[in-house]
Amino acid sequence: MAKSFVLDSSALLASLFREPGAAIVEAVLSKAAMSALNYSEVVAKLVRRGESINVAIRLIDDLSIPIVAWDEDLAREAADLSKLAWTHGLSLGDRACLATARHLNRTALTAEQSWREVPKLGVPIQVIR
Repeated sequence: MAKSFVLDSSALLASLFREPGAAIVEAVLSKAAMSALNYSEVVAKLVRRGESINVAIRLIDDLSIPIVAWDEDLAREAADLSKLAWTHGLSLGDRACLATARHLNRTALTAEQSWREVPKLGVPIQVIR
């Protein structure tokens, strides 16, 4: 069975901004999903960089990445990872990605180097650069 992924905001932004690691993200887009919380982060970053909200949404929608609803179960899973916020500096968005990957039994794909130091969580992590 082919590996499937959950994209962290940093991974999708690396692809959209043609940063190092973009080719890795692009190679797995057809096998990737993203949490609604991370989707919101990406849209916000595009808007901060000058895109209109409609263009930002269309840029992501054109990629056909399934967006996983941020529901009570995923909120609880992310809360369960909150100790990593204090020990490893993981943001809510980071924990949303990891919780979604763990929930879906997928690999979390990120550009965040600090994730290399995250303890085993029962979810594989792949850093793109």
